[in-house]
Amino acid sequence: MGRKDEFFVISGSEIREGKVTDVYFLRTMRVLRERDLADKRVVMEVAARSLPNGVPWGILAGVEEVAKLLEGRNLDVYSLPDGSLLRPWIPVMRIEGPYSEIGPLETSILGFLCSLSGVATMAARVKFAAGDKPVVNFGIRRQHPAVSLAYERASLIGGLDGSSGILLEEIGFKPVGTMPHAMIILFGDQVRAWRSFDEVLPPDVPRIALVDTFYDEKTEAIMAARALGERLEGVRLDTPGSRRGRMSDIIREVRWELDIRGFKHVKIFVSGGLNEYTVREYSEAGADAFGVGSHIMGAKPVDFGMDIVEVEGEPRAKRGIKSGAKDLYICEEHLTYGYVPRGSEPPTCPVCGRRMVPAYSKILDSGRLTYEVRDLEEVNERTKAMLRRLRELGESL
Repeated sequence: MGRKDEFFVISGSEIREGKVTDVYFLRTMRVLRERDLADKRVVMEVAARSLPNGVPWGILAGVEEVAKLLEGRNLDVYSLPDGSLLRPWIPVMRIEGPYSEIGPLETSILGFLCSLSGVATMAARVKFAAGDKPVVNFGIRRQHPAVSLAYERASLIGGLDGSSGILLEEIGFKPVGTMPHAMIILFGDQVRAWRSFDEVLPPDVPRIALVDTFYDEKTEAIMAARALGERLEGVRLDTPGSRRGRMSDIIREVRWELDIRGFKHVKIFVSGGLNEYTVREYSEAGADAFGVGSHIMGAKPVDFGMDIVEVEGEPRAKRGIKSGAKDLYICEEHLTYGYVPRGSEPPTCPVCGRRMVPAYSKILDSGRLTYEVRDLEEVNERTKAMLRRLRELGESL
């Protein structure tokens, strides 16, 4: 038997039905049902012992998807919202209810949270490095098309300023992009290509010329500036690493040559094989904006675990995991977390000594969806504000 879908894509209904699961969960459920243990009420918590590459912080994404997955089931779910700060060992979500309602869905719950938080985390780190300079996602070609929109959305939750996929408009963002080398090669002449782009496309499309197709970046940048004049908003340097030499020196050279000829208004947009460290370096060299693809869309997933911490009201957990349900609190000024046994007094912030405030929201109440679905633009702006605050607090990459 084979799947009818030629692209081997899992449907939303199959995910909701629990068909995306590891086989050992089905075997476990069979054993538990035979021994009348399947419906024991448990508390399960989701936390990551570490973040990808040992980084100190990340950004949570996938909560809305988990809420929709668990809707209608006999569960109470408490969680940080999408766009929240991640720290190692901090429980981002608490799920309560019969194990039979949770176990077969653990694979999908973690799949949403791990993959999307990985993308959001890497997007946030690149944006953190760029500061207030724009960063856009150019990487949808680096992932399976079926997950492109989910990954683009996660990158915006992580604070990016835009993305290139045309389906982005369905979730409230206008897609952004410049031009490919293919267009210039088909024209066979850079100036004809740039002028045609300017003449054909509407005024709201930024005039950003790709300037490294046939000649070096400096030469083509000057040609583009002379061809389009005041209408040229920027030049894009997309030189592959095998040919670029020291990119920061190229950026400085292009900036100098444009400025000395009176083209100070032309911005420098850099793309091609970037990460948070090269973005920081190139920003210091004078780059004004960045397109980042593989590093974000191919991000390592956050290695969340989902563990039982309580069974029928009794604290119980595997070794290495603190047993008992916990309440999570945050100091919003210093972005520090603290957790205590459920129902205990709130902790105080280790930095300022003030009492922390609750961090969880109840997103499911006996299966009824109570999750506040925030506008993506609002989440994006909140993440950017949080990244600015992290910089103010002296947080590192």
